[in-house]
Amino acid sequence: MTAEPFRSQLAALESRGRLRHLLPRAGADFASNDYLGLAGDPIIAGAVSDAIDRGVPVGSGGSRLLRGNAPEHEGLEAKAADFFRTQGALFFANGYVANLALFAALPQRGDLIVADELIHASAHDGIRMSKASAVFARHNDLNSFADLITAFRAEGGKGRIWIAVETLYSMDGDMAPLSDLAKLAAKHDAMLLLDEAHGTGVFGPAGRGLSAGLDGLHNVITLHTCGKAMGVEGALVCAPRIHIDYLVNRARPFIFSTAPSPLMAVAASAALDRIETGDNRRDRLITLRQDAAEAICAPLGLPSPRSQIIPIILNEDSRTMAVAVELQRAGFDVRGIRPPTVPAGTSRLRISLTLNVGRADVLALGDLLRGLVK
Repeated sequence: MTAEPFRSQLAALESRGRLRHLLPRAGADFASNDYLGLAGDPIIAGAVSDAIDRGVPVGSGGSRLLRGNAPEHEGLEAKAADFFRTQGALFFANGYVANLALFAALPQRGDLIVADELIHASAHDGIRMSKASAVFARHNDLNSFADLITAFRAEGGKGRIWIAVETLYSMDGDMAPLSDLAKLAAKHDAMLLLDEAHGTGVFGPAGRGLSAGLDGLHNVITLHTCGKAMGVEGALVCAPRIHIDYLVNRARPFIFSTAPSPLMAVAASAALDRIETGDNRRDRLITLRQDAAEAICAPLGLPSPRSQIIPIILNEDSRTMAVAVELQRAGFDVRGIRPPTVPAGTSRLRISLTLNVGRADVLALGDLLRGLVK
C-alpha cells in the first residue's frame, strides 16, 4: 500500500498552514479546559488513592452489560442524577462518545434534529450516525430554529423535533439562549439536547451548569463532561429514566465499549463534591475574567467576556499560528485554532482562563498581545 495519498494530503495541509503537531505542556496555562484548577486537586487524588487501597481495580474488565459494571459506576450515576436533579444518569468514557451515543440512538427515523451550526464536531458525527433527518440553524438565532421546525411541519414531517445546542460554545465563549429555546421546545413538544461541556462546574447554582433552571423537565437531556472544569475524565448523560434505559439497550457506543475505569468513576464522584462546594473557585475565575476584560479585551477593542473563553479572531491561518508561536516562546501556552475546528476565515487565538494562572499572568499576557496583535 503506497503512502503517497497520505503524504500529499499532509503536504497540502502544511502549505495552507494547517498541519497539526502534538506540543508538550509548557508555559502559563491559557490553553486547557481545567477551568477550576481541579486536574491536580489533592482531594480528588486522595479519593482515588483510598479506592486503590480498598481494592478498587484499575480496569473494568469489559463492557457495562458484561462484567464491566462496577459499584463505583452505579454510585457515580446515582450521585450525578441527584446533583443535576434528573431521573437518571449514565457514565461514558468521554464527551465525544457520549454525543455519538445520544444522537445515534435517541432521535428516531422520521424525527428531525435541529442543531446549532456551531455545535461540536462530536454532535455532527453522532448526527451522521442517526436515522433521523437533520438541519442546522444559524448560530444562536432563535428565529432560524423556529423557521426550520415550521418548514419541517409544513412539508408533512410528523416525527419528534430534537433541538441540539451547546450551552456555552467552546470556540466563541458565547451562550445559547436557553430560556427562549426551552419555550420553543415546549411549543413544539420537542426534546432539548444540551451539551454543558464548558458550563458544568463554572456556571449555575453549585456549578450545575447554565441549564440548571431547566433541570428535571421531561423534555431536557443534558451532557456534563468530567474532563473540563471537573478536572477528571468521562461524561455524564443526565435524562429522564426512559431515555437512560433506552441508551443502555440501544446506544452502540455504550453497549460495545469497555466501561471506563472504576477509579475514574471514583474521581468523577469526588469532583462532583468539589464543584458543589466550589463557589470560591468560581468567584476567583470571575475575578480573572474581569482582569482579562481590562488587560486583554479592552486594549484590543473586544467586548468584555461573558465566560472564561476569549477568542481573538485573526482570520488568517498563518498569522494566527505565528502569533501563537511567539506567545509560547514568551512562556504563555496559547494555542491557535484553525479550520475545520472553526469556520474558514475565522482562525483565532483561543484564550482559556483557568485557576492555573493568576492576575499577574493575565496582565503580562495582555501586555504581550497588544504588541503582537495590534
